[in-house]
Amino acid sequence: MKKYALISVSNKKGLIKLAAALMDLGYTIISTSGTSRYLKDNDIENIEVSDITHFPEILSGRVKSLHPSIFGGILARNDVPSDMDDVKTFGIPKISVVCVNFYPFENMQQNTKEISAMLEYIDIGGPSLVRAAAKNYKDVIVLTDPDDYVLVMRELIRSGDINIERRKKLAIKAFTKTSYYDSVIANALSEEGAKDTLPYSIVLGLQKEANLRYGENPHQPASVYRIAGTSQKPMYDLLWGKTLSFNNIVDMAAAYSIVREFKEPTVSIVKHTNPTGVASDFDFFSAYQSALECDQESAFGGIVAFNGDVDEEMALHLNERFFEVIIAKGYTNEALEIMKKKKKRRIVVVKQDDELEWDIKVAFNRILLQNKDDIVLNEDQLRVVPEGKLDKITMEDIIFGYKIVKHIRSNAIVVVKEKRTVGIGAGQMSRVKSVTNALHQAGEEANGAVLASDGFFPFSDSIELAARYGIRTIVQPGGSIRDNEVLEASERAGITMVLTGIRHFRH
Repeated sequence: MKKYALISVSNKKGLIKLAAALMDLGYTIISTSGTSRYLKDNDIENIEVSDITHFPEILSGRVKSLHPSIFGGILARNDVPSDMDDVKTFGIPKISVVCVNFYPFENMQQNTKEISAMLEYIDIGGPSLVRAAAKNYKDVIVLTDPDDYVLVMRELIRSGDINIERRKKLAIKAFTKTSYYDSVIANALSEEGAKDTLPYSIVLGLQKEANLRYGENPHQPASVYRIAGTSQKPMYDLLWGKTLSFNNIVDMAAAYSIVREFKEPTVSIVKHTNPTGVASDFDFFSAYQSALECDQESAFGGIVAFNGDVDEEMALHLNERFFEVIIAKGYTNEALEIMKKKKKRRIVVVKQDDELEWDIKVAFNRILLQNKDDIVLNEDQLRVVPEGKLDKITMEDIIFGYKIVKHIRSNAIVVVKEKRTVGIGAGQMSRVKSVTNALHQAGEEANGAVLASDGFFPFSDSIELAARYGIRTIVQPGGSIRDNEVLEASERAGITMVLTGIRHFRH
């Protein structure tokens, strides 16, 4: 029986070598018009789909391959006599290889929000051909990834066929491709809901970008995936150092998500996703010094993030200590050369400064999805007790502290002075323990400082403790059944209580 290969591709990578090899192996190549012209321009003989179907491409190319003469040739089973009878009766070419990739919808989706333009980049025939070929993988080799061409060519040249396990793997990849493609389309065309709602259904297509050395622990295999519809460009580049680990990436995200909240030069130092210190100042060196002073011991081996560029002076100071990763928007050439002297360090540059609008967690084999906690504290919405106007410095520290506290594991407490953290209490099971840790760390710096809490105070004990350290202002959401008791305690202590009505738990 004559052998046929169907080729219809948008991505032409590696195509000429594949087509030439198939010709040498005795295959007759069938292709759609665009691919046909490309192959003929490169001296590869082929026949067009319309020559098989005896029906022209119509609707400006929207309908090309959707025809029984094509799909019958793909879906016919070699070991089913009635299938072979149909192929013979209707003169259907028995297609043994299908090489297809799709219109680049994801590229279009990232370049335009015009629905009409995106609709024209939804491939109909391509995914249908791939699904048919993958369904009949025992008799049809389905190629959807140019990276698979060479391996398949070698096996065909060596033995004239590929084994059933290879066929099955190619089919699984094909179904994964069609599923991912559909997920990109579904999410792109979904209407954006109101800020306080989420879509009824969300399709999470994941595409592997890289294998990681291991996960949180060495016995856990791990990889990093890109979510369908997000930028295909890298979010960051590793400029220097060993491959990033699972924990590195998680900590990098935690560190950079803090500094991206600020416009002025800001530095965060993170260890195990919690900040050890954060500060904003008129330059990065001053901010770095203040962030480091908050907890120099815990900062060792941490992640340092900058919301701007690192220069030569800053690089010299960074080299005085060991940090696992430095992440910034950019580096001067001199700074890079200096920091590369630390062999065990990783230097990362931020390439894309956007974030997914959702937080995603997994529990009980279910996806928990929520909008990002990106609410901005509005000064006009604050309730100040006792009533009065807060001075500019205090207000700046309130806003600074409340931005930081939402990035700390609950129960979260941060003590702030002049837009720098001087004490951080994180992840304690009781709020008063977090208050105790933050105030102990702040020491004398707590006198006259602002204390920010991610949740309300269930008892007045935290207020009494803060008063003993000289805290001047407390900012918290309020909402406790004992708010009156808490407010009375703060008034007795001469502490100004600022109620936001906004809770910032982070579990």
